Amino acid sequence: MKSYRKELWFEVPTRRALINITPQVEECLRESGIREGLVLCNAMHITASVFINDDETGLHHDYDIWLEKLAPHEPVSQYRHNVGEDNADAHMKRQIMGREVVVAVTDGKLDFGTWEQIFYGEFDGRRRKRALVKIIGE
Repeated sequence: MKSYRKELWFEVPTRRALINITPQVEECLRESGIREGLVLCNAMHITASVFINDDETGLHHDYDIWLEKLAPHEPVSQYRHNVGEDNADAHMKRQIMGREVVVAVTDGKLDFGTWEQIFYGEFDGRRRKRALVKIIGE
């Protein structure tokens, strides 16, 4: 069995963003040479997420509004975590959206359902962060 590991780095200039990282993960799969196996992709920061969904701008807008309703950024004083910080909402948004995804690899391709894409969700940006891509298989 082969193993491949790569870190994808992001520096999002805004507080929140959803970035389609499917092309980067597909490039990792090509580099790995693995034809059958599994891809794990996870956020390496507790205020970011990796998830699978549709790459549709209306849905991304809806996510932003929904997440802000569930865990509003302001007032920052509403969160105990925010003593000296202002990112408690980002921790909660990450919890909702999840830490990682696992995708099957079949015949050298990500074995997705219709419309599925991999996203990096940033909820406390404006600094350098990373996601891990780990691929195992043959």
